[in-house]
Amino acid sequence: MNNADIECVKRLADAAGQAIMPFYRGNWSQEEKDDRTFVTEADRAAEAAMRMIIERDYPDDGIIGEEYGNRNPGAGRQWVLDPIDGTTSFIAGRPIFGTLIALLEDGWPVLGVIDQPILKERWLGIMGEGTTFNGRKVHGAACRELSDAVLATTSPHLFSGQQVEPFMRLAGAVAERKIIYGGDCYNYGLVASGHVDLVCEAGLKLHDFAALVPVVEGAGCVMCDWNGEPLNADSSGEVLAIGDPARLEDVLEAMHDAGHATGHHHHDH
Repeated sequence: MNNADIECVKRLADAAGQAIMPFYRGNWSQEEKDDRTFVTEADRAAEAAMRMIIERDYPDDGIIGEEYGNRNPGAGRQWVLDPIDGTTSFIAGRPIFGTLIALLEDGWPVLGVIDQPILKERWLGIMGEGTTFNGRKVHGAACRELSDAVLATTSPHLFSGQQVEPFMRLAGAVAERKIIYGGDCYNYGLVASGHVDLVCEAGLKLHDFAALVPVVEGAGCVMCDWNGEPLNADSSGEVLAIGDPARLEDVLEAMHDAGHATGHHHHDH
């Protein structure tokens, strides 16, 4: 990863934003078109714009995209693209969706962007160099104890089966009035900027979390799976972002009570 890559990721975010803007809060009903169709159109336009730039500037790199699949899957460098993360927010006209762009080297995210084109807010995380928000360095906030924490998740309905219990235990460990629902990738930017303390989610695909890792980690925060392990291309999609690394153990303890070493196996009583 070098300066050219960092310049490239900014160009990619600009291109995606320009493609998405005309569709946001579009007057969809008169067209008698399904709002999902419009999201797909916006998604595809944004991903196509990004792919064109990568294919031109980095023909040997791989691309993992949500809409158009994989290119050069064997390459050591992979660009991971999610043109609109937070589809429901986009449909609902809430400016908390985002374009996610990551660069993976040998399966590990080294560069990540969360871009919110409507609010013109951009988090850029560079492994080893930190995270900036619109060009200014940001850092996660200190959190003295779990009961003080602001916890965010996109929706409690996205947890399935055995994931419900660990999430509910974590929710029980923080103050109820400090739980935020909705927000997708935007919440992870807020962790990096020191406004949100915890994000807990499950069912994320590589294109949902790859870009978040350098942003969160670059801000001095922790991003890991539900067992505290770092995230890479092979991770399960059960994800935690923790603003204050000092709270990592508390979070894991709250989620997996003494009887459970991990959240995966479940004892029927």
